[in-house]
Amino acid sequence: MASKTFNVGVVGYGLSAKVFHIPFITTTPGLKLHSIVQRSPKANDSAPADYPDLKHYTSSDDLIADADVDVIVVTTPPDNHFDLTKKALESGKHVLTEKPFVPTSAEAQKLADIAKSAGKLICVYQNRRWDADFLLAKHLIQTGALGRVLEFNTHFDRYRADAPTNWKGQLGISKGGSALFDLGTHLIDQAYVLFGLPQSVHGRLLNQREGRPEFETPDAVVAQLTYPDGLLVNVNISALSAEVDQLRYWVRGTKGSFRKFHLDPQEDYLRAGGKPTDSGYGIESTDRSSLTAVDETTGKSSQVPVPELAPETYRTFFSEFAKALQSGKAEDIPVKAEQSRDVLRIIEGVLESAKTGKDVVLA
Repeated sequence: MASKTFNVGVVGYGLSAKVFHIPFITTTPGLKLHSIVQRSPKANDSAPADYPDLKHYTSSDDLIADADVDVIVVTTPPDNHFDLTKKALESGKHVLTEKPFVPTSAEAQKLADIAKSAGKLICVYQNRRWDADFLLAKHLIQTGALGRVLEFNTHFDRYRADAPTNWKGQLGISKGGSALFDLGTHLIDQAYVLFGLPQSVHGRLLNQREGRPEFETPDAVVAQLTYPDGLLVNVNISALSAEVDQLRYWVRGTKGSFRKFHLDPQEDYLRAGGKPTDSGYGIESTDRSSLTAVDETTGKSSQVPVPELAPETYRTFFSEFAKALQSGKAEDIPVKAEQSRDVLRIIEGVLESAKTGKDVVLA
């Protein structure tokens, strides 16, 4: 059977659409950028001017009603993800929804059920599963280089004295906003990929800029996920981390440890105008990482070379998504709605624990 090219319509024309979706849609075999929704094009920010050969809409309803569109990509703020995704699925479209998926695990399950009933695919954009440093940490864990993992520390720290003025700083937790959903979704999703649902969760939510607890628009998160084998996952997000070298990962195991500083380079490269098809895209030097191994004979620890892996990059996500569209099989989706539902259960546990001061048992 000949492969099909799927027409893709993008809802929204902000950073997410411009940097994380359109450059990949236009370079992934099997996908064709067909149309864009931008409510209010401006002289210096205009989808019709940037892509004059496409169809353009100012209403998501008009795009969803377009019979030529096969796939809807939702890149709007998270408080309307549920309604847009539901409408698209019920209109017979496949859907790719940006993270954070929806504000609650119950809504995530509803969308998974709707997709199944409609016979359509639903996928969540968790691109940081394809960060080079995360895949390196995953490789070290899965190959046993670190032994049994005892502690997995994951950070998204930076120094931002001014609160963001977009949904990330202004939408509350109840609508899928704040640091807990913006950055916490990335860190907790990665922990979930590696270790699954934790047994229990303990959390703290803070407004570091004002120095107080905060349960609606926190800018800092401290959470600990506990697993039955004693593994601890420590999740840390800070808005006021005054460091030259920001810690990203510190993984400790019975046979060694791994540390990584700074973020994966893909986002900065794309935001600076780089293309996902550029030579060298996604390659990160191992200079920012260190690996320690224990000599089984002497019991002494020493630095050893960090493996250099070929980068998969965010292109892999879109390639896998396109393959899932071709097969029509839910099991081929790279990030399933049910997985994001589980991540939301963990996030809800962090919030409940922060409010009560008690551990929340999940599994």
